[in-house]
Amino acid sequence: MKTDNIQRYLNSFGQQVVNRAKGILQKKKGGKTRLEKTISFELVPIDEGYSVRFFMADYGTFVDKGVSGTKQTQKFQNYQGKVISSPYKYTTKQPPSGVLDKWVVRKGIAPRDEGGRFIKRKSLVYLIARKIKRDGIKGIAFFQKPLMLGLRQFGSDLLEGVKEDIINNLTIK
Repeated sequence: MKTDNIQRYLNSFGQQVVNRAKGILQKKKGGKTRLEKTISFELVPIDEGYSVRFFMADYGTFVDKGVSGTKQTQKFQNYQGKVISSPYKYTTKQPPSGVLDKWVVRKGIAPRDEGGRFIKRKSLVYLIARKIKRDGIKGIAFFQKPLMLGLRQFGSDLLEGVKEDIINNLTIK
């Protein structure tokens, strides 16, 4: 049986989820992020029909779902609309100081102490890393929300595509 309408719909679904995810990332993180460039999808034929597979850089799930700290649990809303705790947690290690050091330089953060002197960057990075370990990182659900919206529309639109494919494949003898 030809399934052109189903394929077209699933490709549209995948592209819509990817575009919305990139849009949320642009809005929340600003500009073209490295993570944004890695988000994509693929439509794969399987025995039962098709599978829509989404891809992104490994750290994307941490940004999407957040990371709990040692003192505070981070929660996120999954694609089913349920608020659940992040599966990721800082336990013994802090975020790497090298990454935070580059971030501090890029953002131009240079606070001063009570005497008006600049705080050493190494001390600042340590304090930021310690706070992140304690409080965690709040997730932004940049992928969960678009997936939820796409799945809500999925049922009725897909049935229309199936209906069209059946009608197009009918043969009268």
